[in-house]
Amino acid sequence: MLGTLKRYINLDPENFKVEVPEYFNYAIDVVDEWAKQDRNKLALVWTNEEGREKKLSFWDLMIRSNQAANILKGLEISKGDRVMLMLPRIPEWWEIVLGLTKIGAIIVPSTTMLRSRDILYRVKAAEIKAVITTDEHIEKVEKVMPECPSLQVLINIGEPRPNWVNYDEEMKTVSRRWVDLGENGKTMSTDPYIIFFTSGTTGYPKMVLHDHSYPLGHVLTAGLWHDLTPNDLHWTLSDTGWAKAAWGKIYGQWIMGAAVFVYDQRGRFKPAKVLELMDRYGVTTFCAPPTAYRMMILEDLKKYNLSELRHCTSAGEPLNPEVIKVWEQGTGLKIYEGYGQTEAVVLIGTLKNMEVKPGSMGKPMPGMKVEIMDDDGNILGPNEEGNIAVYIGDKYPIGLFKGYWKDEDKNKSVFRNNWYFTGDRAYKDEDGHFWFVGRADDVIKSSGYRIGPFEVESALIEHPAVAEAAVIGVPDPIRGQIVKAFVVLAPGYSPSDALIKELQEHVKNTTAPYKYPRKIEFVSDLPKTISGKIRRVELREREIQKLKKK
Repeated sequence: MLGTLKRYINLDPENFKVEVPEYFNYAIDVVDEWAKQDRNKLALVWTNEEGREKKLSFWDLMIRSNQAANILKGLEISKGDRVMLMLPRIPEWWEIVLGLTKIGAIIVPSTTMLRSRDILYRVKAAEIKAVITTDEHIEKVEKVMPECPSLQVLINIGEPRPNWVNYDEEMKTVSRRWVDLGENGKTMSTDPYIIFFTSGTTGYPKMVLHDHSYPLGHVLTAGLWHDLTPNDLHWTLSDTGWAKAAWGKIYGQWIMGAAVFVYDQRGRFKPAKVLELMDRYGVTTFCAPPTAYRMMILEDLKKYNLSELRHCTSAGEPLNPEVIKVWEQGTGLKIYEGYGQTEAVVLIGTLKNMEVKPGSMGKPMPGMKVEIMDDDGNILGPNEEGNIAVYIGDKYPIGLFKGYWKDEDKNKSVFRNNWYFTGDRAYKDEDGHFWFVGRADDVIKSSGYRIGPFEVESALIEHPAVAEAAVIGVPDPIRGQIVKAFVVLAPGYSPSDALIKELQEHVKNTTAPYKYPRKIEFVSDLPKTISGKIRRVELREREIQKLKKK
C-alpha cells in the first residue's frame, strides 16, 4: 500500500480502520504520490482487439492527467461542474478521470451503449456542463444538443470536428506541469466527486452521489476482497461506464500499488480470448460477473497456462455452485463471491482466509455492520429472509454513497433509523454467511411461500437445454402468484411440451419443489438493461397486458 496512506488505513481484519482525512484528492494523493515514490512503477497494461499495446507508469499518468486537467481548466471547467465521460476502454479514460479529479469536477461515467434519448435524460437530470466522447458517438450527442441548455463544452477524442474541442490536438501543446489551485481549489473529502446513474430495473435511472472519500472505500474491495499486493496485475471485466470500473479498474487497485490490466473489447464477449490474454500477460487476480464465468467454463481451461493466476472473485449476482466447481477443477482456484452496489463498495464478501460456501456472498466486510431486517426495522434471526441493511449510526460506512441526488423521497425510503436499506433481500445462515434471494421487488409470493427468482433461474440454467432464463411471478386466482419462466434455448434444442415437463421436473429435483415454474414460455431473447441485467419488470408488464386482453 502507498506509504502516505498507512496512517489512515489498517487492513488487518482484526484491527481494521479507514480514517478519512479532511482533505483528499485521489489523483494527487495517490497516483501522483506513487509517481514521486517510484517513477517507473507500472500502473496500467492496455491492449485492444487489434493487438496494440500500451504500458503506462504512475509517472506517465501523473503527467498526462496534469495535461488533461490543464485542458479542462482552459475550457472553464472547474470544481463542482458535472462532466459526462462516455469513452470506451481506452487509456484516455484513466488520464481524464484523474484530470477531472484534480480540478474537483464531478465525474459522470456513462457507457458508450447509450442512445440519444439516454444521453438527453442524463444531461438534463445532472445538468451536465461538458461531454467527453469519441468520434463514433458525436452524432448521438449533437442530436440532443438543442434540448440541453446546460451543455456548454464538447470534447472529442479522434479527428478534429466542428464545434468540438479535439483532445488529441490540445494534448500536443498543453503544459505538462500541474499548477496548484490553492485553498479554494483543494478538494475536501466530503466534496461531491462522482455521480453514477443506476441501470434501473424500474423507472428512470437514479443518480447515485459519492464524495471524494469514495476511492478510499475501495481498499476493502481491492485490499481485502481482491487480495491485492503491489506485485499484482489485476483484471476486472467491466466497461468504463459502470460502477464496477470503480470497483476494479482504478481506485483500490492503485492505492494497493497493483497494476491494472485492460482489454479494449468492442464486440461480443469472447471467453477464449479472455483466457488467452490471462495466459499471455500473466494476470494474477481476476474479477468477473457470473455470466462470464459461465461462458468461460465451456472452454477447455487446461489449454491455457494460468499458473500466475492466484485469486478469483465474482459479484453482480450469485454464482451457480456448478460453475464454481468446474472453474476449480479447471484452474485449481476457488471463486470468492462478494456483494455490493453502485451505492457502495463491497459490503459482504468471502475473503481469502474464509470458508467458501458456493453460492453464498460471504460475511460483512470489516468495518461494516450488515444485518437482515424485516420491513419494520427488526433484526431477523438465522435463515429468516429479509432486507439487507447497513448500519450508518455510529460511524458512516466508508464508500457508502451520500444519497440519491435530487431525490429526497427516495432517500427517505432507504435511509431509516440509522440504517441504509439496500433494496435487496437475503438471509444469513447459522454461521453468519449471507445468501442472496433477489431484489425486493422481484420476490415472488406464492401460496404463502416467498420465492427468489435467482434460485429458479439457477436451477434452470443447470439444464443443458437452457442458455438463459428469467423468472417472474404472474397472477393466479388460487395461489396469488405462480412462478413463470422465460427460457432461451441452447443450440440444438427446440420448444416442446415434453421439454417443458422435463425442465419442470429438473427444477423440482434441483431445488425445493414449490419453486418450480408452473408456466414456461420459450423466447428468442430476454429484455435487458444496457448493463446486461434482465428487466424482469418488462416481463411482468407483458404478462399484465396479456391478462387485460383476455
